[in-house]
Amino acid sequence: MHTARPDFDMPNDEQVHLAAESFRLLADPTRIRVLWALLQGESSVACLAELAGAAPTAVSQHLAKLRLAGLVKGRREGTFVYYSAANDHVKSLLAQALFHADHVDRGIPPADDAEQEVAHHKR
Repeated sequence: MHTARPDFDMPNDEQVHLAAESFRLLADPTRIRVLWALLQGESSVACLAELAGAAPTAVSQHLAKLRLAGLVKGRREGTFVYYSAANDHVKSLLAQALFHADHVDRGIPPADDAEQEVAHHKR
């Protein structure tokens, strides 16, 4: 059994719940586009809407949910709010998801663990 392994480790219930919630919130193409744009730099709702090909009101609603989940943050300047990705964890999470999607799309087999570890440390 797994539990007999000395290095066996499972995340706690709260970690599992929060991770699942993050994945649930990222399960939307507009949110992925918005987050990817924010990883390039701070932006306004209007600019994000144009980049994501969505209405500003829809993007604003997406941003509110992403902000509540701790994936984005906002900075108010006068009447405008400028958004950015919350931290580098968001970048890693989204980059890995898109990297995986690219490999699936192109039929590239996954690398073995050693190759993945080397690639991870080169970033």
